[in-house]
Order: sequence, then C-alpha cells, then structure tokens
Amino acid sequence: MNPVDAALRVAVLVSGGGTNLQAIIDAHSRGTLDIEPVLVLSNNAQAYGLVRARTAGIPAKCVPHASFPDRASFDEAISAQLDTVQADLILLAGFMRILTPGFVAKYAGRLLNIHPSLLPLYPGLDTHRRAIEAGDAWHGSTVHYVTEKLDGGPRIIQGRVPVAQDDDAESLARRVLAVEHEIYPEAVRLIASGRLTCRDGDAFLDNRKLDEPLQLGEFPTLSAT
Repeated sequence: MNPVDAALRVAVLVSGGGTNLQAIIDAHSRGTLDIEPVLVLSNNAQAYGLVRARTAGIPAKCVPHASFPDRASFDEAISAQLDTVQADLILLAGFMRILTPGFVAKYAGRLLNIHPSLLPLYPGLDTHRRAIEAGDAWHGSTVHYVTEKLDGGPRIIQGRVPVAQDDDAESLARRVLAVEHEIYPEAVRLIASGRLTCRDGDAFLDNRKLDEPLQLGEFPTLSAT
C-alpha cells in the first residue's frame, strides 16, 4: 500500500464502453476525487474504455482472455499487471469476466464492482428486464466489495430510480446508468478518504459496520472529510 497521505493508486478493469470509468476520470479531473489512476485493463482489444483511458493519459493495456487456456491463467496475467503498478484499489467497471476465487482472495477488501440492481435483488444478467417483469416500483444500482459469491459481497452504496409504466429494459438502463456515474465515484471517494474500509467480510463507514448500504441523496455528509 502507499505511504500515509499518498493518493490511492487505482486500477480499472473494463470490457466495453467504459462510461463508469469515464465518471471516475471526470471526478478525478475536476479535483473531487483524490486518487492516482495507474492502469486500465481490458480483456477486449476493441473496448472503448481503453480509448477513454489513453485520452486521459492513463496507461491502458489489453490482456485477451482467449489467449489463455483457462480462467486461472488469465487471472494470473491480470494480477501480474496490477501488481506491477502497485494498485491499492481495483474497480470492475463492466468487466465481463467471472474472477477466480484465488484472484478474489488475493485482493480481498481492495476489489469493487458496480452492479445494475438493488442488490440482493437480481444478481447476474438482464437485471433491467427482470425488474420490469417483477413489477418493481424501484430499480437501481449497487456498488459492493467483491467476494467469491457472484454480486454478493458487502454492499456500500445504492442509487435508486423509479420504474415508469412505459419503461422497457433500454430506457430503464439509461436512467440507472446515470445513477451509476454518481455512486461509483462516491464509493471510491469514501475509500480514498479513509472513511470506508472492508474488514472480516464487512464494510465499515467511520468505523461503524454498514448493515445496509448507503443510499444516494439520503446521506448529505457522504463527501465530508
């Protein structure tokens, strides 16, 4: 880890467009997120997230998963890249690969994901369609620490949007994505400030266990120092 008072060294893993990556980049550029982006990695050479990183002057690399015989060897290659840049925090931002238990254990407490549902509702894929078909009044997204359980790690912060009667999966996804661009930088900000930690499989804010995730808009002191 970095010395005390040094900026948190952050790496981001992407597979596609990287809009959540861009939200992190923008917050850092505005001076509202005190981190040092050190690497963006993708398993997809065509991922636009790599372009976003290079435009922002962040080192960007592709490690194609198809070049490896199994998940474990791919994860080892990713891990080597992360260790080379001494990443303190690793953000999954639309990274469409299931990580091995060994990888997750190695970076326990330093690995975050954003998932487009109000977890524990709807882990996995097709969350927007599932929320509409269930008749949910609210939908949203959750930032959580990553554990071996798919989308099941300690929840940090959620952002909610109402489900409209005329919503389809695409229209609902657009509104949820806008919320994601707010809550992911906020979660990183809390970690960078030292207020948020993960210990023994639980999330703690200001040394108090988070039994329920923070809700965007209901905690006006989230960004307080």
